[in-house]
Formats: sequence, C-alpha cells, structure tokens
Amino acid sequence: MNNKKILLVGDNPFQGVSHLSQGRVRERSHEVSDPEYCANLVKIATQNGAGGFMFSISQSTLAILGILNRSRQMPRLYAIAPAASDYIRLASRKGTPGLITSLIKQITASRNFGSIGGGLKGVLTRNPADLMKAYVYYELSRIKSATTLYTNPYSLLLHEIVTDMGIALNLEWLFEEYIDFLLGLKIKPGFETRNSSMLIERLTKWGVDLTQVVIVAPFNAIGFQMCPSREACEKALLNVPSAEVIAMSTLASGYLKIPVAIDYINRLPQLKGIVVGISNDQQAQDFKIFREAMAG
Repeated sequence: MNNKKILLVGDNPFQGVSHLSQGRVRERSHEVSDPEYCANLVKIATQNGAGGFMFSISQSTLAILGILNRSRQMPRLYAIAPAASDYIRLASRKGTPGLITSLIKQITASRNFGSIGGGLKGVLTRNPADLMKAYVYYELSRIKSATTLYTNPYSLLLHEIVTDMGIALNLEWLFEEYIDFLLGLKIKPGFETRNSSMLIERLTKWGVDLTQVVIVAPFNAIGFQMCPSREACEKALLNVPSAEVIAMSTLASGYLKIPVAIDYINRLPQLKGIVVGISNDQQAQDFKIFREAMAG
C-alpha cells in the first residue's frame, strides 16, 4: 500500500520543547540551539526523505531559514504562529498590556505597510478581523526578511492555543476570516490542534471546505495528547478522507519507538503526512526509515 505521506521536520527540539520533561531538554546537545547546526539537521533530513519543515515563527527558526535560503536548500515551509513560547515569556515579563504594546512596536518597526495599515484600521474600527490580518502580514514579512521577498510558506497554521480557544469559544468568524484571507494570499490556511475531533466537527458544521486547509494534530499508538480520546480522533479522521491532516506526536515525545509509530501511522491511510522533531544527526537520518516504511 502506498499512502504517499509527506514527511516534515519539526522544530520542537530547536525551541527547547519536550512534552515529557524538562530533563529530556537538558539532556540534548547544546548544539541544538545553534542555527547552523539546526539548519544542517534539516538538510540531512531532507536528503533522507523529509519533504518540508514545520516551525513556529521565532528568531531562532528565522535564523535557520536564512541559512537554508543562502545554501539554496529551502524545503516546503509550514509556519506556525504565534510562537507561543516567545509570547508567553514576553507576557510573563511585561504582562498582557505590555505584550500588546511590544507587538504593535514590532509591527511598526517591520515597515510592512500591510501590517501597519491593517493594524491602524483595526485599532480605529475595533475590528478584530483587521487586527488578525495585520498580524498575519507581519509574520509573513518576518519570513520574507529572513529569506527573500518572494518566499511564502506553503501553509500558515494557527498555533494550537489559538485554534483550541477559538473552538471552545465558537469563534466561527475567526476561522472564516483567517481561511478566506490566506486563500486570497495563495497560502493554504492551517490549524494546529490537540482536539482534532472537535475541530473537524466545527469546521464541517461551518461549511468549510476541508480540502482547502491543513490540520496538524497528535496521532499515535497510545493516544498521547489526543483529545478527547484516540478513538474519537480516529473516527473524525475517517470522516474527512480528502483533508490534508498531518500527524504530530507520532513518537509520543520519544516514548514510542519508530517501528511502533510507523505501524500505527500506516494503519491510518487518511493521514497525509507526519511531522517529527529532530535534535541530532541520527534522528535526521532516521527519515530514511520513515520514507521507506511508508512507501508501501
């Protein structure tokens, strides 16, 4: 069976993220904080079967993109915004008002007139949709500044915090405005979530064409991070066979071995890809194992 799944390099290790423990983070090589080292890992993974790079837009990942661009080895990009870790750290230091002020200053300093104009319009009209569009322009301008004026991600995904909050608050307008705006920019809108079952249910209820969006959600053999349950997420997946659903947490943050993960993923032909974080050469080379095992 040939599922033709795309393999993506994830950036969690580059951001110092482990969903199991901070001890695991400390065990990683200090080199993983070096953009040159991380860019080389992305290159190795690409040579071994990875077809793209999924990353939260942050200073560290933008530095990695700059290196990949200069070496002319830019993979397909799946960008996630906002970079929750960056904004949480900023909010903890400055509070929510300080966070908003800092973000406005960053947008202004970017000299991106789409961002500035949209932000000003949003402030004057108190229209959250205009503020959202200004923020999207800003994040896209950061990618272009790190690479070229013509570089756009294949997909721009809302971070799971925003997605899952939007689901909980039934913010239909947010999803509709976000999808329409990005499609107008020729970028595939995407949503990262811990609750794929509820997200798929809501998007279907709102009449969203699920072939036009990317959904990234946990899928693994032990149900790690799969809310409300593994069974519910798998059932929802069966209902959207044409949607571009990409599995994350396939190794359950290192708890599962590669053969177990591959066996589980291969039993879900509806999945269109997987994303796996890497922190060393061996893990980058392991993409060859994934590629060969998922080729049928």
